[in-house]
Amino acid sequence: MDAVRTSPPRPTGEVGTANRLTRRRDVADLVAEARGGELRRTMGLTQLTLLSVGATLGTGIFVVLGQAVPEAGPAVVVSFVLAGITALFSALSYAELAGMIPGAGSSYSYTYATLGELVAWVCGWCLVLEYGVSVAAVAVGWGQYVNELLELTVGWTLPESLSGPPGAGGVLNVPAAAIVVLAMVVLLRGARESAVVNTVMVAVKVAALVMFCAVAFTAFRAGNFRPLFPLGMAGVSAGAATLFFSYIGFDAASTAGEEAKNPQRDLPRAILLSLGLITALYCAVAVAAVGAMPWREFAGTEATLSEVLVGSVGGGTLWPILLSVGAVVATTSVVLAVQYGQTRILFSMARDGLVPSLFARVHPRTGVPRANTVIVSAFVMVLAALVPLGALADATSIGTLFAFALVNCAVLILRRRSPEAPRGFRVPLAPVTCVLGVLCCGYVMWGLGSDTWIAFGLWMAAGFAIYALYGIRHSRLNRPVPQEETAE
Repeated sequence: MDAVRTSPPRPTGEVGTANRLTRRRDVADLVAEARGGELRRTMGLTQLTLLSVGATLGTGIFVVLGQAVPEAGPAVVVSFVLAGITALFSALSYAELAGMIPGAGSSYSYTYATLGELVAWVCGWCLVLEYGVSVAAVAVGWGQYVNELLELTVGWTLPESLSGPPGAGGVLNVPAAAIVVLAMVVLLRGARESAVVNTVMVAVKVAALVMFCAVAFTAFRAGNFRPLFPLGMAGVSAGAATLFFSYIGFDAASTAGEEAKNPQRDLPRAILLSLGLITALYCAVAVAAVGAMPWREFAGTEATLSEVLVGSVGGGTLWPILLSVGAVVATTSVVLAVQYGQTRILFSMARDGLVPSLFARVHPRTGVPRANTVIVSAFVMVLAALVPLGALADATSIGTLFAFALVNCAVLILRRRSPEAPRGFRVPLAPVTCVLGVLCCGYVMWGLGSDTWIAFGLWMAAGFAIYALYGIRHSRLNRPVPQEETAE
């Protein structure tokens, strides 16, 4: 049977209404809880780095690039840099906190230790949006590349009614739902097995992008970059807001804190190594793509990089077929890695009592939160089957940016409150770096459309309602006397 055994955290204050909203987890408790957790420590630096690369490198570059180029023009390369700098500031903060609090909760746990329970709930709820919705978005992109591959190899595609969601010409996106189920099956086998599958897929998709650059540069035309800023800095900002989706996932290693062999040392390294590799690949691909195909021709493209090879590079269908195979593998890897991260966030929230304990039950044989994985997969499958890609990508970005801003704030608070706590990595030039991280997140959020803000407001309203009706009353910090629990 599934079981979870945890040591409750120590209460940090009285349980009046005001104190409930601001009560915090003690850093030492979080570290001790992570060390004695039920999850199995099987991942080294390589696996952690590839987990983050696997969670990040996918739909953003293979699909969303086609939405950003019409917004920014050739300056989409600058948009990538701006989005990357925004991600870098937050990555530095993640690196410090991941080495300091190596649990499975990522930024949710960090804010619980610094800003209190209500803000931690808000952060966790944003992470549910980030991870859950981004998996659905990637699954939609996977379906687009499956269709592209079928057309190139056998000359037919899936019927539009079965390969697109309502509102985008279809009835049900069957391929998107199918890849979510496939990822669920892999995840249920265990973290070690999932890491092996992810490593193979990351190698394939990096090779596919390197191949794209090599082939696309044979058709490179410098004139495609003149003028560089046809839509001004407003276009660069809008492009960065869209492309920020491409960087979501670099923090996935922080969700594996309780499955890392040496989390204090390896988590910070994995986060920064993955972001560096991803940024270099993104910029190279963007330069190659715009150099090979005029930016105005990107409008309306879905399987963007394949379209570039088909329309601008000779050699028949060989290169587009190889790229489409790489894209299918790439997006599969993202679905797997991000779905993994989502389950670990909910695992931490359930262990703290803010969501039902069902999400924290670990299967004794596989070491996997099984019910958690199945429920999350079902939720994501419905989103992937019924919601268009653009809406999913923007919703993911705004939730992520909000969580990133909170992480930067958490570093500042812990530097002041716990300066003596051991840190495997320290953010350079803090507090300036952290403040810039908050400002960059706010700037990119400002570039998102009003519909996205309205959807985000509704999502947060639902989150506050759940917290008020369930989380605040079931929080483990309500319990003044520690006692060991066993849920079967």
